[in-house]
Amino acid sequence: WNLPEEGQWMPGFTGPSNIYPLEPGEPRPLGLWAADRRWLDRLADPAAYDWPRIRKAWYFQAYAREPEASVFYTKSSPHLVIVGELARHFRNAKFLFTVRDPYATCEGIIRRRRWSNHPHQYAIVKAHFPDRTLPELAAAHVATCLAWQRRNIEAHGDRGAFFTYERMCAEPESVEHEIRALVPALDDLRLRQRLPVKGRYHEMLTDMNARQIARLDAAELATCTRVFRQHRDVLDYFGYDLR
Repeated sequence: WNLPEEGQWMPGFTGPSNIYPLEPGEPRPLGLWAADRRWLDRLADPAAYDWPRIRKAWYFQAYAREPEASVFYTKSSPHLVIVGELARHFRNAKFLFTVRDPYATCEGIIRRRRWSNHPHQYAIVKAHFPDRTLPELAAAHVATCLAWQRRNIEAHGDRGAFFTYERMCAEPESVEHEIRALVPALDDLRLRQRLPVKGRYHEMLTDMNARQIARLDAAELATCTRVFRQHRDVLDYFGYDLR
């Protein structure tokens, strides 16, 4: 059973989301929510969520190809910081813990922030963080997310499967096996297939890291490296190198 959008964006979701600013006129968290302590604290606050109401709203709006489907699936990037709450409020909860090359992740955040459908948000970000550039905020966000993911794996690894984006692209059958071992009911899972991309075209599972990292200019790359150097331990944990 799936939702048509991320769980945090569904009608009836009673909890903090990365699409709402803390105060009117401030930037929306979007892909930078882990770069600011106030955003992070709000999203990680267990008291901010009404899980009985959220669960009802999610289940009411979920759909499946077959009515006998037995697994409910959802994702929302800020839920990275409330894995313990999800495990507490959903029976037999299982998790897919995944990470991606931090430089490629930063490029996507920077590009979407600058050229999104809300360009005024970029100006608002600069106004509220005059001493921090967009690449610096993106790198801080990514480093913090990696640290949280390491914490999740160490605390909840017994109820999850961990794999990198790079391994999923290079060894999809191996990742499929791990996911099916975690949730046997997903016996028709196939990662190596042509899928719709943002409603514009279809493509096979493809590692986009190289082309995304190549879009970073020298200054952006240097800024990301400067931030990541302060978090070298977490990059080492996941096997990622400084560039």
